[in-house]
Formats: sequence, structure tokens, C-alpha cells
Amino acid sequence: MAERTVEVSALPAEVREQLAELDLELSEGDITQKGYEKKRAKLLAPYIIQAQNLAPPPQQDGQEPGPSSATAPSNASSSSSSSRHRRTRRPHRSGGTRDERYRSDIHTEAVQAALAKHKEEKMALPMPTKRRSTYVQSPIDNCTPPDSSSSSDDEGGVSGESGEQQQSPDSWMNSSIHGSSTSSSSASSTMSHGESRPPQAPQPQSQQQLPPQYPPPPHSHSQPSALAEAFAHARIDPPAGALGPDGAPQAQARARGSRVDLPSNAVVRGMSRGQSRSSMMETADGVPVSSRVSTKIQQLLNTLKRPKRPPLSEFFMDDQEEIVEVPRPDPNTPKPEGRQIIPVKGEPLGVVSNWPPALQAALARWGATQGKSPALTALDITGKPLYTLTYGKLWSRSVKLAYTLLNKLGTKNEQILKPGDRVALVYPNSDPGMFWVAFYGCLLAEVIPVPIEVPLSRKDAGSSQIGFLLGSCGVSLALTSEICLKGLPKTPTGEILQFKGWPRLKWVITDSKYLTKPSKDWQPHIPTANTDTAYIEYKASKEGTVMGVAVSKVAMLTHCQALTQACNYCEGETLVNVLDFKKDMGLWHGVLTSVMNRIHTISVPYAVMKACPLSWVQRVHIHKARVALVKCRDLHWAMMAHREQRDISLASLRMLIVADGANPWSVSSCDAFLNVFQAHGLKPEVICPCATSPEAMTVAIRRPGVPGAPLPARAILSMTGLSHGVIRVNTEDKNSALTVQDVGHVMPGALMCIVKPDGPPMLCKTDEIGEIVVNSRAGGTMYYGLSGVTKNTFEVIPVNASGAPIGEIPFVRSGLLGFVGPGSLIFVVGKNEGLLTVSGRRHNADDLVATALAVEPVKTVYRGRIAVFSVTVFYDERIVIVAEQRPDASEEDSFQWMSRVLQAIDSIHQVGLYCLALVPANTLPKTPLGGIHISETKQLFLEGSLHPCNILMCPHTCVTNMPKPRQKQPVGVGPASIMVGNLVAGKRIAQAAGRDLGMIEDQDLVRKHQFLAEALQWRAQTDPDHVLYVLLNAKGVAVCTATCVQLHKRAEKIAAALMERSGINTGENVVLLYPPGIDLIAAFYGCLYAGCIPVTVRPPHPQNLSATLPTVRMIIDVSKAACILTTQVLMKILRSKEAAASVNIKTWPIIIDTDDLPRKRPPSIYKPPSAEMIAYLDFSVSTTGMLTGVKISHAAVSALCRSIKLQCELYSSRQIAICLDPYCGLGFVLWCLASVYSGHQSILIPPLELESSLSLWLSTLSQYRIRDTFCSYSVMELCTKGLGGQTEILKTRGLNLSCVRSCVVVAEERPRLALTQSFSKLFKDLGLSSRAVSTAFGSRVNLAICLQGTTGPDPSTVFVDMKSLRHDRVRLVERGAPQSLPLMESGTILPGVRVIIVNPETRGPLGDSHLGEIWVNSPHTATGYYTIYGEESLQADHFNTKLSFGDPQTLWARTGYLGFIKRTELTDSSGDRHDALFVVGSLDETLELRGLRYHPIDIETSVCRAHRSIGESAVFTWTNLLVVVSELCGSEQDALDLVPLITNVVLEEHHLIVGVVVIVDPGVIPINSRGEKQRMHLRDSFLADQLDPIYVAYNM
Repeated sequence: MAERTVEVSALPAEVREQLAELDLELSEGDITQKGYEKKRAKLLAPYIIQAQNLAPPPQQDGQEPGPSSATAPSNASSSSSSSRHRRTRRPHRSGGTRDERYRSDIHTEAVQAALAKHKEEKMALPMPTKRRSTYVQSPIDNCTPPDSSSSSDDEGGVSGESGEQQQSPDSWMNSSIHGSSTSSSSASSTMSHGESRPPQAPQPQSQQQLPPQYPPPPHSHSQPSALAEAFAHARIDPPAGALGPDGAPQAQARARGSRVDLPSNAVVRGMSRGQSRSSMMETADGVPVSSRVSTKIQQLLNTLKRPKRPPLSEFFMDDQEEIVEVPRPDPNTPKPEGRQIIPVKGEPLGVVSNWPPALQAALARWGATQGKSPALTALDITGKPLYTLTYGKLWSRSVKLAYTLLNKLGTKNEQILKPGDRVALVYPNSDPGMFWVAFYGCLLAEVIPVPIEVPLSRKDAGSSQIGFLLGSCGVSLALTSEICLKGLPKTPTGEILQFKGWPRLKWVITDSKYLTKPSKDWQPHIPTANTDTAYIEYKASKEGTVMGVAVSKVAMLTHCQALTQACNYCEGETLVNVLDFKKDMGLWHGVLTSVMNRIHTISVPYAVMKACPLSWVQRVHIHKARVALVKCRDLHWAMMAHREQRDISLASLRMLIVADGANPWSVSSCDAFLNVFQAHGLKPEVICPCATSPEAMTVAIRRPGVPGAPLPARAILSMTGLSHGVIRVNTEDKNSALTVQDVGHVMPGALMCIVKPDGPPMLCKTDEIGEIVVNSRAGGTMYYGLSGVTKNTFEVIPVNASGAPIGEIPFVRSGLLGFVGPGSLIFVVGKNEGLLTVSGRRHNADDLVATALAVEPVKTVYRGRIAVFSVTVFYDERIVIVAEQRPDASEEDSFQWMSRVLQAIDSIHQVGLYCLALVPANTLPKTPLGGIHISETKQLFLEGSLHPCNILMCPHTCVTNMPKPRQKQPVGVGPASIMVGNLVAGKRIAQAAGRDLGMIEDQDLVRKHQFLAEALQWRAQTDPDHVLYVLLNAKGVAVCTATCVQLHKRAEKIAAALMERSGINTGENVVLLYPPGIDLIAAFYGCLYAGCIPVTVRPPHPQNLSATLPTVRMIIDVSKAACILTTQVLMKILRSKEAAASVNIKTWPIIIDTDDLPRKRPPSIYKPPSAEMIAYLDFSVSTTGMLTGVKISHAAVSALCRSIKLQCELYSSRQIAICLDPYCGLGFVLWCLASVYSGHQSILIPPLELESSLSLWLSTLSQYRIRDTFCSYSVMELCTKGLGGQTEILKTRGLNLSCVRSCVVVAEERPRLALTQSFSKLFKDLGLSSRAVSTAFGSRVNLAICLQGTTGPDPSTVFVDMKSLRHDRVRLVERGAPQSLPLMESGTILPGVRVIIVNPETRGPLGDSHLGEIWVNSPHTATGYYTIYGEESLQADHFNTKLSFGDPQTLWARTGYLGFIKRTELTDSSGDRHDALFVVGSLDETLELRGLRYHPIDIETSVCRAHRSIGESAVFTWTNLLVVVSELCGSEQDALDLVPLITNVVLEEHHLIVGVVVIVDPGVIPINSRGEKQRMHLRDSFLADQLDPIYVAYNM
């Protein structure tokens, strides 16, 4: 780039000034990168030296060239903006401007190095897919740049002594290559350019612990800049597996098909970029996959092939109860080695003669003697002084308020407030004067002020917790100003809103005009300070509970004295306070200590700081203030804005107190501020960081230094050591170092020691990190009103290693974690509430924040709006980071930033992130002063109402305690030994049988029952007018009935029509295409009369032909039907234009419309030669999406009908109601066959009619007083969801279900216990017996295996252990046991049916404690699959299978379902104990994951419970990834909330990591007519990218 060849330090000052201006504009986002490039090139054009011919030094393959300033053309990103230094006029120092709030320079460098290191093994993270997100092909300046520093791995060596590096002008060129100046590092680093060392091996750095710091000589860098320029010119082509344009591997660029357009000006020479790639990508086995989804899944798989860190050690087998892997202790874990710490004593608290006996006495003294002296100046919103309160005014107003509070609130004779009562102070941050008066008024009245934030709305973050505080303090009165009261939210009647969780409050306005002047003789009572409570300061805990820390009068006074001594306050000084004056340092220094010393306080409200960040610096300058009270963010803001003000001086400051100086990232803010403002007279020794906590108050503060004295020390600690709670000076890996500054010495008159943060308060060793505990008269005394919690915090007596207490005196826990360094200096490395303990290692939330914010480009998120917390998932803490995303950040940028944050945190902290979420701007709950409300954010995350706009879950890397996958043992045991083993163990072989079908004696009946066609003829002759069928419409009206003779005649007409047609021969297949009704039944018997084989097919849906007609076509083609029998309406549809769009309508077989057939009788009625001939074909689509047809013989039909007749006790006088689809399985048998066989009357209710009339089925049961009814799960679900709330209305209509004796759900799946139970419970009010509902079970090979009849015991329910079930074992547990699954028996086994449980692999019978495949033997088993080519092997395998041992003679049919048999305590009709068959699920659908067997329905049940917006869900696997598809029934902004909750619940309950979460619209998951999910169909649609998902999240 142009300026590479310019010696920047040699440029004229004004050009350097303009360049620095430009840098600032870019870093603040006021100018685009392109504009920046242009302007910069223009400025430098006159000074360019042509040095293009420098030979580039050799570089390692795969390493990116270190971008020099502005090499990488990128928006406010990479080194070009992150680490450019603003020039000040001092030649030896480069001022570090920071465009962020928390920043540690070391951190940035470390992060960049970590990212560079990651590049060698960089993950191809697939980007999540959002619906209709427009992937804009952006030019290069929108792409995320290459990682900012690939060279910082090579840094080593030391320049100068061991001092802090002050960069010389010629080294300034290198600074951009460095990534950033290490201004807060005590080890300086220079580049070692030409050497080709592996980047992972940095040279050891010479470093002593906590060295004193001296600036090195100005030109300590020996490296010439020419090398830097040459280095920047280095040009390498990325090798095959290298990184693509945006720092991601090429694979990612390819997968997105993103093309990178270089900008037209040819300034980007330093890098060769990836050309455009096609969007094809090969999958693992070399098959090109063009679909987007599968490419991403492939990427995800490649990601997962990376070795995980930390390495997984051996896990337990799941045989015992251990679920979780217990990590073995690592022998290399650092252990503390020092001696036990000795308590540290502060200097004695001096006695000063004129110190007042109580704080109010000080105010009285100044009010009387120095009445004109200014006490407080308040600023308006523009930063101009608004008013000044003098000590005289403060005193007189406080006295007025005290008098009013005690005497004028109630009616004449009643006193509302008594001394010692608690009163809330509600004043805005912009009105310090009113607050001061209220606070001192309360002190003078001896009531206890409880300052709280002004509530803004009913739904404030943490508002109910403030309510808890007010409740626990017993507050019933609130003081506020008139303006504030007007601004409070009101009800429509004008009353102040009752805030959530708050007690009822009486509001009192304290403006002067409402106060009463006391009578001459009234004087406030000012006793000497004692141990009574003076005020209560609120404090929020990590969990969000707000407690009140009570401060006694003596503690308040002693604290002021200690601060006066430590800070050396003098009477009449001026102090600028930017902090919140209601609590903490702002209150202690700015309201209390200042009054004690007659200090003039200038209060700068937060709102002013937002509008004019320099306001506090201007106030210091104008008022020649001696002390300023700030936070790091104020330093940062002032630095950002300091250009606007040339002539300010900070020379008057003797003390700049940094309230959050104990934060690890405060070091760099202080340094950078000093760098900028030293030129404005700021002296290095005035910066005084301090450490405070609400409980212990001021713990330590750095005393103001003497000019010229050496500056205080720094500690550079190893992050790894810190995570184990041990102090180790970081020598090896510079990346994972934390630089902390001391916070001075212990307060005067205090005693401090360090104890273990958890467990008994045992003293730490000298090199161990622990919680700081303090004993002092100046500290909190208790949590007001909470004596239990108080004891653990305020009355701690430390114990030594043997557990003996070290003394009598109680200490207070400060909540700060730290250690005592050399010279008794206190160092704080974090807070207890920010502590995240993951797998036994401790991490500090603030450190993680600092790392995340050091990742470039930060244009993705807002600084300071980032929350880090941990959630407990699967027996360990998991780290979650939530940040607010800038509105202008692109999807691509955000995703890129997120994936780099993961890598940085992984590298530097050696801890995996579980979830990283970005939410839209201004949506995180805020604390009143603008910080993020962490506990509320965590609450929102856990309940799924955070509404992120981007989310990245990484369970694969951070969940390292998964149980060990099961290795299946090879079956090397012989069959005989298994048999013997089972017998020895006392296990039964799992088999069961229904009762005998029995013999038919009467010859006439034999004839009648041999063939159904004959049964119908026989009934038409013997009982012609008996009504067999009644068909109802939606209104419940019988639209059609059929007696025996009517049905016979209609069947004859159809048979005659079939026989007349040429081309239709006996034995040919005929498709019946009818809506549910009697036409279908007549057509079926017509086919039997004509000797044709009927095939019933569900008619296509006229509104959805494209989806339903192809299935019809397929069955017609597969069955080679010679003819279609149908109605006129459907015939028209088959030949319509709409149909032509989805199938070829010219090739339909003959279509016969049976509506208006002539009355003809067939010449003869066909009689099959043997009962083994096929009676009909049953076609059905299985849940795995396979279309299978089975052949049902005449013998099977009559055996099945007889079996059902016996089980349900069906005979001519009985009525049953059927609400089922009549196209296949048991539904067809009950609809078309059973009545003709048994002679009972069937009331037919087409399920479709229920959509328009929900109560049709139930009212029919009631109206006809039906005893037995059959329905499907979809019908039951419709009634449960649609009528559940209307039972009262139905009752008033006279609906009564007490007649129903059995209601059987016909299905081919595990009984849906939750649904049947809720149906029973809901309709119990209508008289439905709790025992009535039961289920049937059939499969393709045998249409009816179980059916709960009228005889036999009630179906039993058992609870099985899910962990065992995954191992194919059945262990019964008690109801409510953890990990238990309730299963209901699938109905009584039908007469004539035998069932056995078999191991599907070995085909040997199993004991009854095992899960295995259900095999069935019965006379009504189908005779085989109807396939076009007749795959005999498949047929033999499924239909005529023998056991490998035990009973090798019997022929069994394999159902394809897993189940088990348990002998119950109940007895069946024959008096034997009843064997119950439990169906667990389809074998084809089970998921084999981690060597265990999972049933999708179990995972889906858990998923549906995870969030209120999840409607239906389905799971399947692709390769080894678990994919969860969930329907979102809430608003689309809930979509991303579901991702972490789904991941959590599957991990917690099933010990599985979800690979992909897909959120779709309701109705996307395909469900067949039986109400079963078509998971394979869904899987195919997903892989072909046809789902149009709302969001797809790829969990790393």
C-alpha cells in the first residue's frame, strides 16, 4: 500500500496530525474503510518512496502475511484500526487510543496470536441459515479480514531492561504488525522477522515478578523499518487447504459460493485472494453434493473430526449408575506451594482532634460556621453548572426535612415515622442536591435511608428484586422530588403504579416548598455515633437477589475517617464525582467524606457523560479540582473525545480515583488515559485504583504518590494458574497472560486476610488466589432483615490448615478474589459473583469479556453491552456469552466474529464456550446506570425469551463429561448356553399367546365363514333387512345405510360391470378409489364377486393434488391394476388439467364410474378354488416412507375376523362406531370386513368430517349409546385439543359417555400414553370410564396382533429405566424415578396369535428383561409382500423366518417393531397370569448413537417440553449427527430461543449432543393419515434443502 514505503516518523507534524485524525475517524466508525484508504493515500502521495523491488523474506506456508497498517482493506477491523496508535508530540511515546471500553493491550495481542495459531487447524464452521436471508455478494471491504496478527506468535526477545515498552518512532511502523503496542505488558517484544521458526514456539521472555518500571532509552529497537515494509509486502499463495478470503478455510468460502470482488484500485497487493468457487463440494465418500444443507453438515462433520481439547480421558461404561465421566486429576495441575498467609494490617487510624463525634455533627458545624462555603454543584444535561448548594443551605434544608418527617406527615397527634424506621430514597441521577438533602434529613431525623434507583416501568429489569429489598427492610414510605414523582409511571386514574413485587408505599415529596420550617426551639438530636444502623445500601447478588447492607453510624463515621486519612483529604478541596452518588464510592467519597471535610463536590451525572464525555475533564480544569472520582469507562470516553479540547489542564489533580481499578482490564484504560493526558499535565502518580465491595466497603486504595517516586508494580499472571486458583508469573505462553495492577494497601485500621472462596474459610497460601476478608470498624454490619445470610458473610472466622480458628474476631467477606503481593500490596483478579467454575477450573467473567472484545472487528457488537454467565447443563457449568449486535452488522460479519471469539477464548482461557448469542441492539435488560443486568439476562436465556438474532452453540467442544459410548460385544456365545444362562438366572423366555381360536362345529357355519363373499350372500338370504352399515355426515345425520340385501345387490351391479368389460380377467388387481363410505364397501364385495383382487387407495386431495396424486399413481403402477373403480367426481379429477400437472393422465388404466350403473346381475358369482388364494392387497406408506403392499389370503381374512369377533364379543345385535380411515390395516378390516362376518351394525364416521364438526364422534357415541368404538390417534388428538375446554358446554347438551365400555385406538406404534391419559381425564366429566381407553397394535406383516377386547384384564402401565432401554435392556423402576419412561401395554393379544421377543441380530429368543424385535405367528398373518419383481429373499426374511435356536420348527413373521413382554400380576380369562406385550418403537426408526439405541419419540417428547413455542418436533440422524426439527408455533423472534433450550434438554435427558437444530413453520413435519410422523421423508426434504426453514443452527 502507498504508505508502506513512507517513513511515517519523518513526515511533517501536521501530516502526522491529519493521519492520526483520520485513524480516529475510522476507529469511531465516522468514515468507511474505502474513504479512509482514499484520504490516507492522498495525504501520503507526495512522500512516497518507490521501494517496490524489495525482496520479500521467506515465509512459512499457510501463514498469512502480517498486515501492516491498513493492508487489509476492511471496515474498522484487523490491525488497520484496532491497533493503530495516535501520535502525540512526545517523541518517545506513542499514545494508545482505544476505541473500546474494556481493553487490555496484551489481550488484543494475545487474541490475535491465538487466532493466528488457530488458523493452522482452523475450523470450517458452517454458518447458520436464516430464512430468506439475502446473502449479498459483498466486495472485499465487507468481508471479515484475515486475522489481525499472524506474526505475534513469532515475538520474543526483550528490548531495553525489563521495563515497559515505550515505542520509538521508527518502531511505530512495526506496531501495526505487532497487533498492538504492549503498553500494559512488562515484557516488551520485538519482531524477529526473517527467521522461519515454527510459530508455536515463542522464545522465552526474561521477566521478573512485579518488576519496577522505568522507561527504556528512546531508541531501543534495533529492527530497521525496511524489514517491516518488506514483511508487509510478502506475498504467498494459499495452499490447497488454506484460508479463503475471509480468513475462513476455502471450504467455507466454497460452501457459501461467495465470490470476493477486489476493489477497483489496485492497492491491495499484499495478499493473493481465493478466486470464485463453485458451490459444489464433495462429501466424505467423494460424491458431489450440490445441496446447501448437506454441504454444511459435511463441514460440520469435518469440524467434529478435529481432536477435542482437552483430550477426553477414559469414561465409565454405563453398566452401573454412573452417567458422567469423572475427570481424572491432571498431574500437571499447578498446586499452591507457599506458606500459609499471615493477616495483613493497615496503618493505625490516626486520631485527629477536630474529627466530629458523628457525621451529622460535621454538617451542623459547617452549616453554622461556613454557611457560604459551596458544598455541591450540580450540572445540567449540557454539562453547565445548574445550581450550587452551600453548606448553610444544605444544613437548613436537611433540618427542615427532618422536622417534617418526624412531625408533619400524619394528622396532628399521630407520628408516622419513628427514629429507626426505614425510608426509600428515590431520586434521579441528575438531581444530587435533592438526594443530599433527603439523605442528611433522614440522618438528622434518625430514620434509616434506603437509596434505590428510580423505577421506570412495571417491567424494569430486577424490579421485583428491589421489591424484595424494600420488603426485607420493611420500607413503607418513599421520599422523592416533585419532578421525579411526575415522571413515575401512573395508572389511568393517576395513581402511581404498583411496581412488580413491591410493598405498598406512601410517597412524600421533599421539595423545599412542601417542607415546614421547624419552630425556634426544635433542634435535631445528634447523638455520638453508635452501632445503630445509619443507612442501608442495596446490593445485587450473582443470582439477582437484591439485599440491603446495613451500615452503622459508627462504621459510617470510621469509614469517612479512614478515607480521609488514606486519601489525605483537606478542608475546602474540590472533588469531581462522576459516579452514582446513591451507593458505593460515589456515596462514600462524594456525599459522606466530602461533607466531613467541607469539600466542594461537583457531581457529573451519567446523562451528561453520554452527551459530553469530556465534561468531567473540563470540570477538573475549570475548578482546578484536586480529586476526581471516575470509572474506567469515563477514562475511555474522555480519551475518545479529547481532540475537541486543546487547552485543558489536569495539573491540579492530586488524586484520580478509579473506582473499578480492581478490574483486570482497568490497567490498560489507566495507561492509555495517562498516555493521552500526560501532555495535559496529568501526573502518573495521581492515578489511584481501589477495591471496594458493598459488604466490606473500601477494601484497599492506592495512596496518592509522591512525584518522582517509582510507579507501582504490575503482575503478569498465567491464566492457566489463575483458573486453578494459583498465582504463577507467566513466563511461557504470552497469549494466556493477565496483567493486573495493584489497588494499593489495606485501609487504615483494618486487618485483612485471604481465605478459600468456597467451603470453610480456610486461610490460603501466599501463592493462592482466594477471597479477601476484612476486619474493620468501617464495614457493613449485616444484610438487613436477613439474619441467615448475614452469618456466612459478616461473621466469618478464618481457620488454619488444621481447621482451628485463627482468633476470635469476625471478618467480613468482601466478595473480591485476589492475593497479597510483595510489599503488602493488594491485587484483585476478579469478583466472586463473576466466577464461573467449569470442570473444577475457575474463570472470571470479566476476563472472558475482555478476550471477546479484543477480537476484531468489534463493529459487530456494542462494547459494554455484553453478559457472561454460566448455566448448569449435564452436571457441569457451561459458559454463555450474550452481546448486543449493532444494527449495521451483516450476518456474515457477526458469524465470523462469533466463531473467532470461540477460538480466542478456547486458546487463551482453555475453556469451551457453550453458547454465544447476539441479540438486537437495546434488548438486553439494563441496570439503571446502563450496565447489563446479568441475572435477568440469564433468566431470559433459560426461559427462552431472550430473542437472539444470531446464535452459536458449541456443545461438541465444551461438553467433555459424556458417558463412554457403548462397544457392542461380539456374539460369541452359543445359542444353547444363552438358553441355559437364561434358565439359571430364572428368566423366562419372552413369549406370549392369545387364547385359542377354537373349532367351529356347525358345518353350515364353516361354509359361511370360509369366504367373506359367501358370508354376505348367506346374510342377504337369511336376514335381508338387517342394517349392517350406517354412514353419518358432519351434522350427525345418517346419509346412507346398507342392509345385507342392499349391499349384496350393489356388489352384484359392480361385479356385472367388471365382468362385462373386456380386458379385466379374474385374479387381476382393481384399484378402489373412494371417499370413506358405503360405496367403498360395495365395490370391495363387487370385486370379490367378480373374482378380482381389490386394492383400496386413499383418493387424492382436490386442493393438494401435487402432493397426493403421485402416491395414488404409484400404488396403481406398483399394483399393476387393470382397472380403477371410482365416483364421478373423482373420475373428473383424475382426468383434469390440474392432475396433468403432476402425473401422466393419458396412461390411467380403465376407469369405471360406479355411481349410475345399470341394474344387472353377474352371470355367476366367483368362488375361489382354495382359501389360500389372495382376497385383497393392503397398501400402506410406512413411517420411514416406504410403500409396501401385503397379500391377504381368504383364510387370513376369515381367521382375523373370527379373532376380532371373539375378542370383542361381536354379534348381530351389537352396534360399534368406527372413526378411522378405511384404506389399510385394521381400519380397513373393521370398516369393510368385520360387520359382514359377525353381523354387527357399524356406524361409520369419516374422520375428515370431524374437522368441520369436532364433537361428531363423541355425540354419536352418546346418541347411539355405543359400547365399543374404534378411532385413530389423530381423531383423539383433535378431540383433546379442540374440545378439551368445552366439556361443560357438551354436558349441558346432554352428551353422556358412560355407555362406552371400550374405546380402542388403532395404531402401528408405541401407545401414546400422554394423549390417552389426557383424553380420559378431560372427558371423565362426561361419564367416560377411566378404564375404557386402550390401544390396538398391528404391523405390515400382521394387521392385528393386539386388540383390547371386552374380556381380559385392563391394560397395564409400567415405568422402565431409559438408560437401560438404550442398552436394549428392560429394567422396571418406580413411578417418578429419574430417567423413567412410562409405557402402556398395547392391548390384549388376539386369539390365535403367538408372540415372541427375538434378538434381531442373532435371531435367538430373548429373556423377558430384554428389548428385542416382536415376531408373530398366527393364522391371519399376511402371506407376503406384493412386489413387482417378487423379491423372495425379503419375503422369506420377513414372513417365513425361523428362530436360530429354541424352537426351530415354527414359522414366524418379523414385525419390525421392538418391544418386550412382562408377566403381570393380573389374571386373564383362563385364570393364568397375564403376559403383557409392550411396544417400544419401530426398529427402522431407532437411532444408533454412541453405540446406544434411541427411540425418536423419547427425544421428541423432551424437545416439545423445552419451550412453550415448540409445537411438534421430529428427530433423525444424518451420518453421526442428531438433527432436531421443531415447529415454531410462536412468533418468528422466538425461533433462536429454541436452539439452546433444545440442546440443553437433549443433553440433560438423553446424554446426546444435538448436531443441527432446524426451526420450521407449523405443519412442515409430514404426518401420515394414521397421525404418525414421516421422519425419513422429512430427512430427505431437509437434505435436499426443501424445507424453507426459519432458522438452521449447526452446533459445533
